[in-house]
Amino acid sequence: MEALDQRGRPLRDLRISVTDRCNLRCTYCMPREHFGSDHAFLPKEDILRFEHIADVVEACVDLGLQKIRITGGEPLLRRDLDVLVTMLRKVHPDADLALTTNGVILERHAERLLKAGLDRVTVSMDALSPSVYSAMGDVEHGPEATLFGIEKALKIGLGVKVNCVVRAGVNEGELLPLLQHFGPRNVPVRFIEFMDVGATNQWALDEVVTSKNVRRIIAEQLGEVTPLDPTAFGEVARRWQTPQGWEFGTIDSISVPFCGDCTRARLAADGSVHTCLFSNEGKPLMPLIKSGASKQELQHAVRSIWESRSDAYSEERSAQKERPSGKVEMSFIGG
Repeated sequence: MEALDQRGRPLRDLRISVTDRCNLRCTYCMPREHFGSDHAFLPKEDILRFEHIADVVEACVDLGLQKIRITGGEPLLRRDLDVLVTMLRKVHPDADLALTTNGVILERHAERLLKAGLDRVTVSMDALSPSVYSAMGDVEHGPEATLFGIEKALKIGLGVKVNCVVRAGVNEGELLPLLQHFGPRNVPVRFIEFMDVGATNQWALDEVVTSKNVRRIIAEQLGEVTPLDPTAFGEVARRWQTPQGWEFGTIDSISVPFCGDCTRARLAADGSVHTCLFSNEGKPLMPLIKSGASKQELQHAVRSIWESRSDAYSEERSAQKERPSGKVEMSFIGG
């Protein structure tokens, strides 16, 4: 029997963070001043093992789970990730199984992931310009490795989407180059409004480029865009098409909140379950997992967490007088 939360939203999508580490320091996610060389990442013994993750996924199957997203931090930093993909494919053969990555080391892993049963990758890439890419990621290299990873994924038959966080005064000039590069390759680019996730990214409303403005920028150069029907209930991105037939998406968490259709839970690397990207804390599953809980016991725990859920942060944001403190960082629970 499927699980429904307090607002009648089903559990359809599980985002699984396999590590809180990353090889970039994107200013909107892991700013270096907060995640420097002295930052205390999770110790190995506190991170969920692959078999534990597979147990949680298996417990969620009968609750209505349809989509699984492996995230991080940067998930490809987790050793032998293809082993996890194989395990997840075994416990949920019909799942839509994808990976979110910055793509820097995707080229060397793509083939093993495909063979293990991965359906596609979503690659975070905020610019084609080397200078803008390196500035947003706070790294010394440009996008070359990420582009090689994308081309490898396409060549072997992995599905690919590209995510771009748009920040005012930083990378609006990258919208058209990204769309013109990936559109002819049938790779949808999804433009994401800069969100107030976590507590360290110095979010400000005037740095948000709304999806309406994204569409305006694109239409001014390529012609009017037309909306496309959603592919599934709870789909995060609103889909659009240019006159050239190129698909792109907008993720409008700030300007057009989609809390009412949110079907996503997040399993953090430490075994805590978060029912909102903007959560302050998660519900711990690790003690139950370490005690050798049965599938039924895990399923009961996840159902209880989901059925008590009433999160609608993005809808309520404008009514809050000040930004809440203590929110969990996106690098900890995945995007």
